[in-house]
Parts: sequence; structure tokens; C-alpha cells
Amino acid sequence: MGDVNTSYVSDHTKWMDEQLAKNPEWAADQKVGRALWWDKKQDGDSTARNQASKVPQKPYPYDVTFYTE
Repeated sequence: MGDVNTSYVSDHTKWMDEQLAKNPEWAADQKVGRALWWDKKQDGDSTARNQASKVPQKPYPYDVTFYTE
């Protein structure tokens, strides 16, 4: 296999790095936003109820062939 160039940095990544350097308070805001939407404690009882309430689906839900038996 050929050599892989790992030094490439996209324009978007460069721009984000510049913005974060100009606005260091964004890092704290990102952590607050992540905690608000993603970092949640898991509740085993809720997870079990969610798993138990799932409805089995057909293998291909867009099948237009309807068989009546």
C-alpha cells in the first residue's frame, strides 16, 4: 500500500480552529450544549420498558405485496 498523507487539514477544520482560537468561551458553551442534549444518565427501567414496547416489523416495510391468509 502507498503512503498515506496524514498532514491534510480541511478548510472547514482550519476555519473552526481559527474561530475557537478567537472565541475560547465557545468550548465551555459546547460542553453545556452537549450536557443538555446528549450526556444523560441511563435509567435501566426506562431502557427495559422501551425494549419491551417495540413492535416487530416486516423484513421490508415498503413491500406493496399484501398477502391475506
